[in-house]
Amino acid sequence: MILKLTKIGNPLLRRKIADVPKGRMGKKTLLSFIKDMVLTMRRAQGVGLAANQVGQNRRVFVMECHGSKRYPQVASFPLRAYVNARIVEYSKEKERGWEGCLSIPGYRGLVPRSRRVTLEAQTPGGLKIRKTFRGFEARVVQHEVDHLNGFFYMDRMGGLKDWTHLEEFNRHFKARIRDNK
Repeated sequence: MILKLTKIGNPLLRRKIADVPKGRMGKKTLLSFIKDMVLTMRRAQGVGLAANQVGQNRRVFVMECHGSKRYPQVASFPLRAYVNARIVEYSKEKERGWEGCLSIPGYRGLVPRSRRVTLEAQTPGGLKIRKTFRGFEARVVQHEVDHLNGFFYMDRMGGLKDWTHLEEFNRHFKARIRDNK
């Protein structure tokens, strides 16, 4: 089932999201919810989606990139779902890159992010994992964990001079990116 995307202004998007209790790991309701998140992310042509972006107070996010229309110049990565995710290490080296958000359609911002991050989380079945991400994958992980902690990409920008409407972004960079609304 496609879920309704929560837009900026909804108070849930500014709260730190609650952990999924141990007893819910691997349960049909959690697995079904994650499946719906994946369908919703794909329908919206996103590369990541946090549970609070679909109105749920569950510390869950999904990510996937295969020839993204919203990010056509980035490397692909496989579908992944993480529960109770926390970034435990950020590299000191940063790079600036353009980001958009399914909860703020029609805009892009130039955001500095660590080039490498290490994530501790659980699989939907409850297996504890620790994984290091680099490049665009690291950017997506940081973006989604920010959502789970109540932050938007604009909170990380150097200022509003680094924020643009998608039409102007496309004109300036000669791109043809569209956000699904």
